[in-house]
Amino acid sequence: MYRMVDDHVGAEDLNALLKAFIEEKAQEQGSWSSITRCTHEMLGGASPHIDRLAAATELILLCFDIVDDLQDQDHGSKPWMQCPPAVALNAVLVFLTGFIGELGQCGVNGRSLYEISKMLSRSVNGQHKDVTNQVPEVDDYLAMIQEKSGSLFRFACQMGYCLTDCSEETMERIDDLADCVGMIHQIQNDLKDIAQFDVKSDLLLRKRTLPVLYLLNVDSEAFRPVKEYYEGRITADALVQDKEQYMRLIVDSGCIEYTKIVQSVCVQKAEELWTDLQVPSPWKEKFRELTYAAFA
Repeated sequence: MYRMVDDHVGAEDLNALLKAFIEEKAQEQGSWSSITRCTHEMLGGASPHIDRLAAATELILLCFDIVDDLQDQDHGSKPWMQCPPAVALNAVLVFLTGFIGELGQCGVNGRSLYEISKMLSRSVNGQHKDVTNQVPEVDDYLAMIQEKSGSLFRFACQMGYCLTDCSEETMERIDDLADCVGMIHQIQNDLKDIAQFDVKSDLLLRKRTLPVLYLLNVDSEAFRPVKEYYEGRITADALVQDKEQYMRLIVDSGCIEYTKIVQSVCVQKAEELWTDLQVPSPWKEKFRELTYAAFA
């Protein structure tokens, strides 16, 4: 990843800043590059470029993290949030152009380039629906997180199988599995967030997550202020003043249990797809472990 930065950035200050971004991302010890490598090896790939593709996967996911934080204005301790937004956007542009160049150097063909670009655009479509709150109903929300989060897992897998000879059927099964895994991860994030009640919580930001959608449909006078808050009729301060009361209401509402049930349906579907995946051991088990890591 440092080499990619050196190939594309001559300005010393920007070069150093991008490497600081990469170092920050490395501290998370994420599994994106490992998913790309594992997918490649699981499907019999032996490309000498797989490490470069795995690094490119990490680079584009870092790019998406930066954009996500700039949109939500959170994770203020991250280095890309401590520099001017214009500089952070320059970093995004460099990462994107570097990513394109890297795929060309690795011999990724036109069809694969098209499919990879479609998957990244699909994630942006989902992100757009999220930030503009275009999810009035549960079905809309599930479709949105499939696009937003499922697409990123698909992308990491695509980067692994784009230089293999795997069948269309296998690619489709892996794509479907990746969609399920992305949804499970996003729902897990929803569960973690609903248990918080601070300035950056989904509830106070008026985000329509799965448990929040359940709350908005509870036919109870106790939740009237939450509905009024989402309608813009009362302020966040009014909710925060009764923070403990609302936290108890959330716990007692059944929204957590409901969200876990929906998540369990996604897990069951993922298990079925994983079981039917016709690939050799131990790669199949390793692939499952990597993709399930965040919620197992």
